[in-house]
Amino acid sequence: MTDPAPRPIRVLVVEDDPVAADAHVLYVGRVPGFVAAGKAHTGAEARRVLDRTPVDLLLLDLHLPDVHGLQLARSLRAAGHQADVIAVTSARDLAVVREGVSLGVVQYVLKPFTFATLRDRLVRYAEFHAAAGEASGQDEVDRALAALRAPAPAALPKGLSGPTLERVTTALRGAAEGLTAAGVGETVGISRITARRYLEHLVEAGRAVRSPLYGQVGRPELVYRWVPGDAGR
Repeated sequence: MTDPAPRPIRVLVVEDDPVAADAHVLYVGRVPGFVAAGKAHTGAEARRVLDRTPVDLLLLDLHLPDVHGLQLARSLRAAGHQADVIAVTSARDLAVVREGVSLGVVQYVLKPFTFATLRDRLVRYAEFHAAAGEASGQDEVDRALAALRAPAPAALPKGLSGPTLERVTTALRGAAEGLTAAGVGETVGISRITARRYLEHLVEAGRAVRSPLYGQVGRPELVYRWVPGDAGR
């Protein structure tokens, strides 16, 4: 007789942007072992869902129209709700991070982010969630907590630097109509060839798309456009 399949981890998506909320629900469903238990666009709506639906994890936007996400987490704890929290935020205030630790925030995802980032956080949470029962010793406790830690950032391809990539990213994000490699080079202060290497890296990472610019003599030039984060803001 085979063991029954483990129950999926039930996730409540709390996000005020309807498009982003729908995207989060879709992405949660794409990660094996997880299921979206519902979505809410305000803190009040999240409380109503939690009162009637069992939930293991909140994917919680911290900037809701009626309450700050950490205030919502605090009130849920006071009401006896024990769901863990993965906070979604564009804020980079480490004081907020420290406050969240005491309220059951087990992970933070900074906007904008890719599906791969969210998937990694969910998979790591699943490992932590599965570590139930009494630990045999310090090593087992350390392994359970280590599952929540994000991996070190992947090394950039040889010849690319983090500061320059950040400047290229900023230039591209600020250009609604997109930029050519020459345009990025002029904005950032690097050569067109160097700019194209950074732009191609962003394309490979899923953070930019390229398309040909027609209507000119000769070979069409490529225009690069930033791909907004899955969470939107």
